[in-house]
Amino acid sequence: MARKTVKRVKTGSLERRFSLARAGFLAGARYATASAGTLFSAPDKREERRKAILSQRAEELVAELGELKGSVVKIGQMMALFGEHFLPEEVTTALHSLENDTAALEWPAMERHLKQQLGTVKLAELEVDPEPLGAASLGQVHRARRKKDGRELVLKVQYPGVADAIDSDMRALVRLLKLSRLVPITDQFNQWLGEVRAMLGREVDYDLEAHTTRHFREALREDPRFIVPEVFSEYSSHNILCLSYEEGLHISDPKVVALSQERRNFLGRAIMELCCREVFEWNKMQTDPNFGNYLLQIDEDGHDRIVLLDFGAIRDFDDEVLGPGREMIRGAWYHDTERLVRAMKALHFLSGDPPRRVQEDFAGLCFEAIEALQDPDRFPPPASVINEKGEYLWGESNLPSRVLNRASRNALSVHFDVPPKEFIFLLRKLLGAYTFLHVIKAQVRGDTILGPFIHMHEDDDKARVDQQLSESAKKS
Repeated sequence: MARKTVKRVKTGSLERRFSLARAGFLAGARYATASAGTLFSAPDKREERRKAILSQRAEELVAELGELKGSVVKIGQMMALFGEHFLPEEVTTALHSLENDTAALEWPAMERHLKQQLGTVKLAELEVDPEPLGAASLGQVHRARRKKDGRELVLKVQYPGVADAIDSDMRALVRLLKLSRLVPITDQFNQWLGEVRAMLGREVDYDLEAHTTRHFREALREDPRFIVPEVFSEYSSHNILCLSYEEGLHISDPKVVALSQERRNFLGRAIMELCCREVFEWNKMQTDPNFGNYLLQIDEDGHDRIVLLDFGAIRDFDDEVLGPGREMIRGAWYHDTERLVRAMKALHFLSGDPPRRVQEDFAGLCFEAIEALQDPDRFPPPASVINEKGEYLWGESNLPSRVLNRASRNALSVHFDVPPKEFIFLLRKLLGAYTFLHVIKAQVRGDTILGPFIHMHEDDDKARVDQQLSESAKKS
């Protein structure tokens, strides 16, 4: 089936503002009109009717956003991923429907863009497939071949004008949300908008992505389990990233699940160890651990490898920030509620001095979140997810959904501030790795993965938490 295409991307500020304002005004007017109608509903049906109306208006608004492409779609996707703590459930559900695989820019327009970016001479060295491999909100990917040696490449091409439209899109989206009356514009919401803006800026910075890709390629050069694409600078620009083309299967491919248990365990262990290295060694974290960023190369001899893709969402953290995050992991690892709470206060996650019950509830959430990485003899998980070898049965576990449900309940407490972005990134990183192992039905003892990393920087991280708490006490 042919991919849907568009002749151009709306990037003009006036044009995009008009489209957004129109969408917001219509959604707000319809919501107000329909909400008035609920006054005539039976009292016991009123809240149910209000939620249904909110859901419908949010879906209509999201449909309008999807037509614009560019940063506004990506903003919506990021808000869906990180906004559960301040957006109505009906709104986040609708935002999750913003598909990343969207209409592509027609080839004549894309070809003109490539010539402008690379120049006619450089582009003539390549044979570019006019049909994109994929199209997303910020750009699309084309397969290419270097004519002189047949080297297979991919061109990740950012849509014209997308980076320049980010700030105007952010301002217009806030106005849209106000007009739509679907989202309360609070200080919490504005804090997260700032973080979304920063994340989006990194995603359109292809020079930074090229640098980060090279960093990971070098860091994993001696690890035969991973493949990181090579960057070809001669065919790259501020808006184009040229990489080596890497074959592979999606992790949900039936061929992957059909692999022997031993081979699937090998792949699962590799992903969890990569997650630990990001947090404990490199202070660099892939904050968008979705399945589209991985491919699996299945070798006939059993030497399977994981292809790592898309380093645009890599985030650097310094020890001042990630240290307390690692201390939270250790507090959960040791089932040490006091240590966990101290780390949370250092991250400014807890307000004041919450009741012991609140502290223990959240500690219980964190203990549960790493049940798969605990020593099963000391802290046994549910019997249904452990085998006789003490291996965690990832395919039988519903741990990610259990953790998210429990986290949502904890977030309602008045004693918790908006979760710091570092906590959200850590949680998403962990749950992303968990879901990978769940899909391939791995059976691995998690304590043998986390154990070698848990003591890295431990003394420094503890001292950092003590210092931050002491400084906070002086200020108060």
